[in-house]
Amino acid sequence: MSIEVKDVSYTYMKNTPFERMALKQVSLVIEEGSFTAIAGHTGSGKSTLVQHLNGLLQPTSGQVLVDGTLLAGKNREARRARQQVGMVFQYPEHQLFEETVAADIAFGPKNMGLPPEDVDRRVRAAMAFVDLDYKTYSQRSPFQLSGGQMRRAAIAGVIAMEPKYLVLDEPTAGLDPKGRQDLLQRILSLHKKQRITIVLVSHNMDDIAQAADRVVFMHQGEVLVDAPPRQAFFAEEALQQAGLAAPQMVTLLQQLRAHGLEVDPAAFSLEAGCKNILAALRRKKNAD
Repeated sequence: MSIEVKDVSYTYMKNTPFERMALKQVSLVIEEGSFTAIAGHTGSGKSTLVQHLNGLLQPTSGQVLVDGTLLAGKNREARRARQQVGMVFQYPEHQLFEETVAADIAFGPKNMGLPPEDVDRRVRAAMAFVDLDYKTYSQRSPFQLSGGQMRRAAIAGVIAMEPKYLVLDEPTAGLDPKGRQDLLQRILSLHKKQRITIVLVSHNMDDIAQAADRVVFMHQGEVLVDAPPRQAFFAEEALQQAGLAAPQMVTLLQQLRAHGLEVDPAAFSLEAGCKNILAALRRKKNAD
């Protein structure tokens, strides 16, 4: 099963002096179980695109289907399909509004019509996943939490709906390096342990390098690259056109290779890159 985007175009403020075409015949398929990253500079259309994946926006032309169901429909199947796609917006903590953390996280499951015992189970599981102790935080006001805790509480509210597909629009924006790494690892854990399909919108290529098994570069409302990381990060012309830079580890390994050290530049994480460099240094020492 999958999310299918078929020749989707979208125009903001159509038939007004401010009309702007944000997407231009975009087509892609997000396979169930995948971890897809979408990157591009501001105004590239990436956020507009992902808002089509659960029907928040309807295409000016084209179609979006979730598991074969057209999202534009008004029937029960279309509504259920839209609920399969959870959306975490940039700075999701701005969307917190309930009196307690537990009530905020429970809002989505309650609106799904679930019985109280199921809502409670989901709230507890979601809080455990984002490492917010239920006894400590469930009855606390979300506005008494730290910035990082607020971010985790907001994400828990989406996770509690148990979506099949999870879309995260710049989820680590504004976090310090430790907070960003912690949140990214939790997202990876969710993907690996529960096999939730992840769509990550980010301009941070190092985050993308750690997580994604597929990368989409966007520019001026169009898809420039749709490929595995081993191909996407070395598409220099497309990276430049999209206003992006290769992950720092890729750049370092390319520079070392240019200076004669036989490293594999397709090592994206810090750990893999260090192992790569050490192995190359050992080979060089043995050869000398």
